[in-house]
Amino acid sequence: MSTRFLKIVIAFIGLIVLSISIFGLPRIAIDVADSPRLVQLVVYSILSGMYISAIPFFIALYQAVQLLRYIDRKNAFSELSVQALKVIKRCALSISFIYVGIMPAIYLFGEKDDAPGVILIGLLIIFASFVIAVFALVLQKLLKSAIDMKTENDLTV
Repeated sequence: MSTRFLKIVIAFIGLIVLSISIFGLPRIAIDVADSPRLVQLVVYSILSGMYISAIPFFIALYQAVQLLRYIDRKNAFSELSVQALKVIKRCALSISFIYVGIMPAIYLFGEKDDAPGVILIGLLIIFASFVIAVFALVLQKLLKSAIDMKTENDLTV
């Protein structure tokens, strides 16, 4: 299978995010429990946004695996692939919008904790998700036009 490496990479990325969600984020919540109320509110809103953004992230990972399966089955140029790219695009945009929504809390946390890197990480996630959405849109349109050309050629012959 030509896509085995990509599937392993996707599984590895999924395991990293899952382990951060299970072990890392609760540790942060426990560490903040003794902090002042405002800090708790800010950190808990950031953690909530991170957990909410994990849902579209895992949906996009699943769709990427599905897309690789279509490629393995020589079914890459199909409407199923276009639909998978559409879902990936929507998930990436959802992640961007979620992080845009929690950016004020990230900014407050960065200012309070004197950690401007946290703000840059938030902006990086927004930017990376948006780039993935644009890339998925370009691939979706390219694939759709290739399918249309293939259909047109099949009807001509």
